[in-house]
Amino acid sequence: MGKEGGNTMIPATQEPIANHGRVLIVDDDRAMCQLLIDLLREEGYETDVAYEGETALQKSRQSYFDLTITDLMMPKMRGVELVQRLREIDNGALVLLITGFGTIESAVEAMRAGAFHYVTKPFRNEEILIQIKRALEQKRLEQEVQRLRTEVRAHHRFQNIIGQSVAMQKILETVAQVSDLPANILIEGESGTGKELIARAIHANSSRASGPFIAVNCAAIPETLLESELFGYVRGAFTDARKDRSGLFREANGGTLFLDEIGELPVTLQTKLLRVLEDKEVRPLGANQGEKVDTRVLSASNRNLEELVRSDKFRQDLYYRLNVIRIELPPLRHRGDDVPLLVRHFVEKFAAGAKHQVDGIDADALAALKNYDWPGNIRELEHMIERAVLLGKGSRIGLQDLPANVVGDGESSVVLAQALTRQLTLRDLEREYVAKVLDATNGNKTEAAKILGVDRTTLYRKLEEYKLKDDQ
Repeated sequence: MGKEGGNTMIPATQEPIANHGRVLIVDDDRAMCQLLIDLLREEGYETDVAYEGETALQKSRQSYFDLTITDLMMPKMRGVELVQRLREIDNGALVLLITGFGTIESAVEAMRAGAFHYVTKPFRNEEILIQIKRALEQKRLEQEVQRLRTEVRAHHRFQNIIGQSVAMQKILETVAQVSDLPANILIEGESGTGKELIARAIHANSSRASGPFIAVNCAAIPETLLESELFGYVRGAFTDARKDRSGLFREANGGTLFLDEIGELPVTLQTKLLRVLEDKEVRPLGANQGEKVDTRVLSASNRNLEELVRSDKFRQDLYYRLNVIRIELPPLRHRGDDVPLLVRHFVEKFAAGAKHQVDGIDADALAALKNYDWPGNIRELEHMIERAVLLGKGSRIGLQDLPANVVGDGESSVVLAQALTRQLTLRDLEREYVAKVLDATNGNKTEAAKILGVDRTTLYRKLEEYKLKDDQ
């Protein structure tokens, strides 16, 4: 037997018949506590007890309970306060109230504070057991939904981001690490590197995933409209303002606002954006007062914002506010290992719209793509594959389906692409070239030596080294 408050205490934890859940009973009426313990134990619940609020809070900090049953009217801490403080410890804390008929109004107040339901005294055993089962069943359902959501998010969190290169794996690790942080994130990279995809992945893996994701290109909206687009306006703010407009910041409340090409934001709007980020408050055009918003801001730029700051084209304080966490996306030319994966993805994407079956790409064509510099990055690759799939005539994309600037204007580019595909060594490549020159000169070693830029002695040595047939 234990002690609490100097008096004999009911055993804190009873041995359950079948563990249907852990329940904390809070009441200064010890007879009521014992009645509930006996009742719940018979139903297979594990129980603990506290005779006043502070002890209940202490136990809740030290151990997990599926449900807390508390009397509403207690001398040291009323049930309403206990509900509030339990929810501070665990936002998902489940609380069932016991109250007299005269305190139903207080019970409703406690439910507004987060309690599940209330039972009035005197209650029948079946009544309180039904409420307990309902509360725990709802909690189990909520936990199951959360588990399934977590599994789905974990499975699909990077479903639109393709990359196995070391550079992209580091990026994805960073995204997973920072997604649920409250900080603003700046994503930098060349045009076409997938900055919006990264922003969407951050949103999808955050606690804001169920909220809106709104993207706006700051360079695509005229300066005269951008302020009202972002911050909204009230009716009559200007000539054409016939009704209120909420603005993108308020539309993204509870979610994420993605500001693409943030470097193009006019300096006059940079000041207002900074104020919104600092105060978490938006004041629409024509409004007399602001409105609080809970909007996370992700921004992106294909320009170097530090250089814009140095040239006084971008506010330094805004840059620091946006650049709490920075993610820099590598260009496609630094992601050679990802080209085959991206090509396969885009072939599958556009094959459904082709008039004939397209199921892949030839090795030499793929080698040419891997060897290309990609100034337009992934966006350029996507458009190139779309064109090749829709306009090509074969079942596989070949060199003939690719632009001349990728394949090259002469046969040499094709040969080099094929050599890359076959992973030839320099020795293999030299042997094949010597053999082709000999064949082209019909075995004339003097002519072949001139084309190769070597003397006849060196050519004979190469022929012997590579065991090439001597027909002369």
